[in-house]
Amino acid sequence: MAELVYPPIIFIVKSLWKYLRLELNFQGEAHVPRKGAAIFAMNHIGYLDFAIVGTAVLPANRLVRFMAKKEIFDHKITGPLMRGMKHISVDRTNGSSSFVAALRALKAGELVGIFPEATISRSFELKEMKTGAVRLAMASGAPILPTIIWGSQRIWTKNVKRDFSRSSFPVTVAIGEPIFVARDADVEAKELELKNRLTEMLAKVQAEYPDSYLGQRWAPARLGGTAPTLAQIAEEKKG
Repeated sequence: MAELVYPPIIFIVKSLWKYLRLELNFQGEAHVPRKGAAIFAMNHIGYLDFAIVGTAVLPANRLVRFMAKKEIFDHKITGPLMRGMKHISVDRTNGSSSFVAALRALKAGELVGIFPEATISRSFELKEMKTGAVRLAMASGAPILPTIIWGSQRIWTKNVKRDFSRSSFPVTVAIGEPIFVARDADVEAKELELKNRLTEMLAKVQAEYPDSYLGQRWAPARLGGTAPTLAQIAEEKKG
């Protein structure tokens, strides 16, 4: 079936990156399969993460079907666009239908993008992760591609004023080697393997990032930034 919605959206998105003068650095594109299914398991630090990761995959001549919260699909403008690009709606109160939809896409040989943390991490550190990516890999046989994005939080993220100032922010996407999950695998062990891989990749990307973190609101406290820590955010929720 012809892609009627995705190509013009790609053009608009690429034009936006050009307008913002983003310094895009894509690593590990060779791990993206040229055909067949795969699951992108990504950290989540900003509202533009899915679009930037989708751009990183384009050199492989592939499109990603991202799993996104139902509210985006309910919106009168974004909803038709999301459905037109065949993204997958996630109802957080009932995840079974989205799991089935993602599994169907994988069995059809599609690339599926999932944020295991579910929501944006305000600390810019990895939060607790859900097991959806591992369970999809078990059921479909598709490999998991651990994927890190870094720098997108400087443009637009939760509880911080967005910055479209054309400041040439460096943004990195790193795609790691595939993780294969057997049908009889230990879910918790594979989830830990995925989180450890993402943690290692995130630390490497952060260490190679060209700009200083000191005193920056978009940087984690561990690196000298002023973003709230995971512990502080947990305390806020208790209050």
